[in-house]
Amino acid sequence: MIARSLLLVAVLLAATSVTAFAQASEDAIAAPVLRKNVTVESDVVRIGDVVDNPGTAAQIAIYRAPDLGTTGSLPTAQVIAALQAHRVIGVDTRDIKAVSVTRLARTIEGKEIELQVAHALEHRKGLGDAANLSLTFDRDVQDVRLEAWNTGALQPASARYEPGSGRFEVSFEISNETNGTRTRLRFTGIAVETVEAAVLTRNVERNEVLKSSDVVSERRPKAEVGGDAAVRNRVVGMQARRQLRAGQALRVADLAKPDLVQRDENVTLIYESTGLYLTMRGKALESGAEGDTVNVLNLQSKRNVYGVVIARGQVAISVAMPRLPAAAETSSTIGAAEAAAPVSIAASNNAQASPKAE
Repeated sequence: MIARSLLLVAVLLAATSVTAFAQASEDAIAAPVLRKNVTVESDVVRIGDVVDNPGTAAQIAIYRAPDLGTTGSLPTAQVIAALQAHRVIGVDTRDIKAVSVTRLARTIEGKEIELQVAHALEHRKGLGDAANLSLTFDRDVQDVRLEAWNTGALQPASARYEPGSGRFEVSFEISNETNGTRTRLRFTGIAVETVEAAVLTRNVERNEVLKSSDVVSERRPKAEVGGDAAVRNRVVGMQARRQLRAGQALRVADLAKPDLVQRDENVTLIYESTGLYLTMRGKALESGAEGDTVNVLNLQSKRNVYGVVIARGQVAISVAMPRLPAAAETSSTIGAAEAAAPVSIAASNNAQASPKAE
């Protein structure tokens, strides 16, 4: 009986020794281990952020976190001292010299903000497309850093615009993952609708024809130019209707097709019909651009005629040819419609008639 009791005691002692050894081994494995790189989302750094296996001290704050979106460095000696103050000892530093702490953030770029404000104002109270809006903010728009948990889209909450002053106020809301509270951003300033316009690089006199070097393309306020702004590729080669100044944004009404015929200028009158091509000298009694009908003096007959400007210094005259007699119509190989074809005009400085080459 005594022997059996001694055996039972021995077994219990062995079991206790094994349990104590296992507990000691577990404690050794769970020893705190220092982290070299740390990321945090809140405004404080906690013990659980800087070491693995922190135990019950995990939620204790020991440092203030860096600014949103930035990284700071903590010397290892300082970290160990802070941990020991909260009875976290035996930390394995792994020969780390300093701990790098990065505070996570969501960054919204200034350009994205400007674009979103423009879209919020688009077509509001007479404004045009967002791409044509020029925004001047009351404060310089820089990149905005928010807490990392602000994961929602930038949603317009309200938008106001006063056409008279051009002032605007736009607010946005951003939802987050942690609670129902929304982050709110507000921007104010002045919005001006602009248009692309051709702008003069020099003073231009009336009737002067514009060259490529005379104009550049710029965006100007729509209120300054109006609804008929002229674009650069449409003004080169056009003629100024009036005197224009350097830096002026051109309107369609400021320009006209260039006069190819000037008043009191000697021109060539061109008469052309089937098998006939006549040119003679004339004098323009009015100016005209290509396609304009102008009054011209025939210097040979001294009679006024009307013709169409077809080129520089050239006016085409149309005349009705007499119809052939019926007998001639039946015997001729030329159709009646062809015989009555109008006479056109061509250019030369002499009054000779010459058959047109077939």
